[in-house]
Amino acid sequence: MTLTQDSGTDATPVPEGHVRLTIDGRVIDAPQGELLIRTCERLGIIVPRFCDHPLLDPAGACRQCLVEVEMGGRPMPKPQASCTMTVADGMVVKTQHTSAVAEKAQAGVMELLLINHPLDCPICDKGGECPLQNQAMTSGRTDSRFEETKRTFPKPLPISSQVLLDRERCVLCQRCTRFSEEIAGDPFIELLERGAQQQVGVADDKPFQSYYSGNTIQICPVGALTSAAYRFRSRPFDLKSTPGVTEHDSSGAAIRVDTRRGTVLRRLAGNDPEVNEEWIDDRTRFAFRYLSSAGRITRPMVRGADGVLAETSWTDALAVAAQGLAAAREGGIGVLAGGRLTVEDAYAYGKFARVAAGTNDVDFRARPHSAEELDFLASHVVGQGPETLSYTRLEAAPAVLCVALEPEEEAPVVFLRLRKAARKHGQRVFHLGQWTTPAVERTSPETGAASPAAKDNLVPAVPGAEAAVLAELPAHVVEALTGGGVILVGERAAEVPGLYSAVAALGARTGAAVGWVPRRAGDRGALEAGAVPNLLPGGRPVADAAARAEVETAWGLAAGSLPATPGRGTAEILTAAADGELAALVVGGLDPYDLADPAAAITALREVGFLVSLEMHTSAVTELADVVLPVAPDAHRGGSYVNWEGRRRGFEPALDASGVLPDCRVLDTLAVEMDVDLFTQTPAAAGGELDRLGRRSGAAPAAPTAAPGEPKRPTSPGQAVLATWRQLIDRASLSVDEPALAGTARPALVRVNAATAERLGLTEGAPATVRTARGMITLPVALTDLPDGVVWLPGNSGDSRVRALLGAGHGDLVEVTA
Repeated sequence: MTLTQDSGTDATPVPEGHVRLTIDGRVIDAPQGELLIRTCERLGIIVPRFCDHPLLDPAGACRQCLVEVEMGGRPMPKPQASCTMTVADGMVVKTQHTSAVAEKAQAGVMELLLINHPLDCPICDKGGECPLQNQAMTSGRTDSRFEETKRTFPKPLPISSQVLLDRERCVLCQRCTRFSEEIAGDPFIELLERGAQQQVGVADDKPFQSYYSGNTIQICPVGALTSAAYRFRSRPFDLKSTPGVTEHDSSGAAIRVDTRRGTVLRRLAGNDPEVNEEWIDDRTRFAFRYLSSAGRITRPMVRGADGVLAETSWTDALAVAAQGLAAAREGGIGVLAGGRLTVEDAYAYGKFARVAAGTNDVDFRARPHSAEELDFLASHVVGQGPETLSYTRLEAAPAVLCVALEPEEEAPVVFLRLRKAARKHGQRVFHLGQWTTPAVERTSPETGAASPAAKDNLVPAVPGAEAAVLAELPAHVVEALTGGGVILVGERAAEVPGLYSAVAALGARTGAAVGWVPRRAGDRGALEAGAVPNLLPGGRPVADAAARAEVETAWGLAAGSLPATPGRGTAEILTAAADGELAALVVGGLDPYDLADPAAAITALREVGFLVSLEMHTSAVTELADVVLPVAPDAHRGGSYVNWEGRRRGFEPALDASGVLPDCRVLDTLAVEMDVDLFTQTPAAAGGELDRLGRRSGAAPAAPTAAPGEPKRPTSPGQAVLATWRQLIDRASLSVDEPALAGTARPALVRVNAATAERLGLTEGAPATVRTARGMITLPVALTDLPDGVVWLPGNSGDSRVRALLGAGHGDLVEVTA
């Protein structure tokens, strides 16, 4: 942009696509169509405002940003709202800094806003960080001419279990309603009534059940919308704020962690335009009570001769663990890293397996998985960063295909980018799935399940048949993806034989960029760190002698020290443990009930000779462990995650880290007790060593070429094919002690289409039972546009614990009865 400091004309040519105007005596070239308030910001001139937000459409609702404008040498008849007016060539603008007219207009608007606004700043949650407070000082009068009684309402009004409304504080800026409609696509909060009675509220039959409701609290410019969990807990100036990164999904969203007296009191969205912009989901915002839950493990425990776990010292616990693992090394040790790990901790697990345990039997995949998945990750994911596929590239794509991925449930920030692109740029977002989910509806230009666009954006497939459907994808989808499209594939693809291979083939055929979006925060980093059976750090193949030699040199090992045969995956490790082929297991952050066969996993954990658990909370693993070593949660440790883009996202501890140890430190100390040095004493040491190793060299391995599997088909009238995935807010261990968060979880329902319901004798709203030989689940019925013969259940919501109760998964056969 071109600036001059006086009001004279600038003789330089106006750049193409720009206009030249004058603001407070300074000449500036601004892009055509830019809002006047943005041009002022670029000059460093801050015009007061309430309704304006750079990520929301202009509204002109509060009128606080009034400025004086001249066009063609003639002043406009009254001050104009700078948040809705676009720049024009020759425009002359005077803000409150140079115009008495603008200053008076802003003071008048402020006086009107304060007529009914309560003067309760000392008890208001927004006090101390309130734009209204600040602007009342800069733009308001020193006294009030209003002598009547202020309007009051009963308060607080619960918008949801998490969001409370004090109506008398509201200035009707419409930020909350615009966010709900434009950004989240959840238009549950609306402006009600008209005129002087207008207020924010919700309809009685439409609760504010949004995964993003907490954002309305953060962007509210006054104390009208407050958090039920944080309300009256602290003053902003009593808080210590620490930048952080979400631990709940692979988005890498930036957050701000606010603590007081050693306790996390709230979390806010961080401002990161390249990743999450200014938005986060409610699980990221509110699910942090696990830090102080009753199930939190804070002391090491060892199982005594009486079979009872008892607390002990770190010295004794590490000695017992080291002795047991050293004795088991000849019989084989398996290492199950889990998906909650930072990249530094995952690196330590991989190094511990290879150096201390002498095995490649290490895997982070605490969920259903496959060998085909490992081949796909090695060929299409590991080693790639945001320079290959980023949020920016995703948003700019003309078309996106989601495969085995429900973005709103599994990657909510990715969903927001898809919705933004569909709404702003007409991006086509196709979903290969079973039914028109809320994500399918709200990433269509015409929002709504009944809209033709939503129907066209769903590519239906019977569970288990996704690979075959992808190979015969409709021509209009292939055409849209060709030349700049993006394919996003989720971890659920591992449950469908041939699906990863079909994704790789489609990417090669269309030239579309392929991205892997796992559900857990630590999965991508664990892949890069080598916590998998076939890859060393940086994506180096275990079977490659040169790659092994490179790592041996970096680790100071003798040539030929690293095992050359690829190891076993999680399911194979557990099977080997149950069969006596492994003498010990080291388990970190794994929930057996997330695996394909929880009963078999529990049996393996019970039967293995020696079991060491590194955990934050009591679990099915700690109940069976011989030694339990407590590890630090994110608030007490530093480190980094690698998000789905391949972007490294570092963070520092928000709370005192003394007395708690990250996984990498526990594993390093345990290895020392086994007479081995890992040199992973701190996250910085582990991360630095991983950085020095760098990425693999040479061409990527070949893509998988597995043939599509044959889907299971019902063999009796009462059978159906199960479709299932987890919802964002469910029974996850990191969501414990969060009743307000649970209040906005989506209900657990049995979903079938009308024809299937009629065949099975089901009635909408009435209970139905889904059963297998293992157990059963009974929930209300909802009619949905699923394929015939398919039933859908949420994976871990309410009473619907599909793996734990049914021992079944996506594509399996189940019995359904009324």
